[in-house]
Amino acid sequence: MSVNHSSRVVSFVAFLIATTTTVGFAQPRVSHLVNPDIPRIQAGAETGSISRQIELGAAYLAGRGVPRDEKQAAYWYEKAANSGDPAAQEQIGYFYQAGIGVERNPERAAVWFERAVAGGLVSAKVNLGVAYVWGLGVRKDPDFAVQLFRDAAKKGSGMGACYLGDMYYFGIGVPKSEADAKHWFEVGSKLHNVPAKSDLALLLLSHPDPADQDRAMRLLREASAAGSVAAKHQLGLEMIRRPDLSHSTNEPIQVLEEAASDGYWKSSAVLGVLSRDGKGVAKDDKEAYFHFRVAALQGSDKATPVLANDLQILTAKLGPSQTHQLDEQAAVWVQKHNHALDFINLHNDYANSFPAFALGHSPNENHAASLFATPDVEAMP
Repeated sequence: MSVNHSSRVVSFVAFLIATTTTVGFAQPRVSHLVNPDIPRIQAGAETGSISRQIELGAAYLAGRGVPRDEKQAAYWYEKAANSGDPAAQEQIGYFYQAGIGVERNPERAAVWFERAVAGGLVSAKVNLGVAYVWGLGVRKDPDFAVQLFRDAAKKGSGMGACYLGDMYYFGIGVPKSEADAKHWFEVGSKLHNVPAKSDLALLLLSHPDPADQDRAMRLLREASAAGSVAAKHQLGLEMIRRPDLSHSTNEPIQVLEEAASDGYWKSSAVLGVLSRDGKGVAKDDKEAYFHFRVAALQGSDKATPVLANDLQILTAKLGPSQTHQLDEQAAVWVQKHNHALDFINLHNDYANSFPAFALGHSPNENHAASLFATPDVEAMP
């Protein structure tokens, strides 16, 4: 969801799955976590323990101690939600909004968000605000969305501050103001909100001041380390454009490969460009074709028109036999990396309840994972 540097429009990262505090998503990976005691958790969940139901839902969502199973994750979170837990209500609301483990149902999602808000969960106001921005399961009301975001931000929600910055940047529900947008991104960043750091970084990158550029890179590194795939992509691009910003010669490629492995098609496409042109890596038509094919599979209808010309040229160079083999290899690779995610940080301090895990927005539909559609522009070096 990055944008090119000619327009410098702030890109929007996925909305995080609900947690009792948005700060949880900014925590770095920790290594002390061990797989949960599934038999004990299962027994408690089946006898009606809300905390055990949430733990079991988290285990299935993250694939810790059990195979990853979004349907089972949704089932146990909804059990806890029906028992009145506000965080579980927000979580299952997001699942219905994004279609994770259940059929998409914006109306049902909005009801769950409203229940979570009534239960006193500040972060649920942000989810509900997103619904009102787009009119998802509720009437479209950007003014009310701004009110919800502002209320959440005043109560310490970094995500609320970030989305309030988004509203000011695009002038939706409020007068358009880059200064106000920057203010709220700053507020969100101070509250350790990862999307706010990423958006603030992109805003700073549009300024020529070297101090702003340096700070932007620090913010991108922080957001990347916290699991933001969009930030990894942007960080990789910046280091390709300015190799002096890299900590090592291999760092830009490594960062882009991580983002590609996390399902970000634009990173796969950039890797294809680099192999095609021999920039930072050896020139290799087969490697370029592989990355472009992976990107096409990851990005589907959105990526295909962008990549069609390169794929056609490389197909003519390599011939049908080689391209067929590469197509098969790309399909296998994508199958192993088949979740288009914007946040990958399943192993954090909240892994036993609400692990950080968020789907990237659908190319064809808006939901709570995408506040605003990103401009359809190419973000390649």
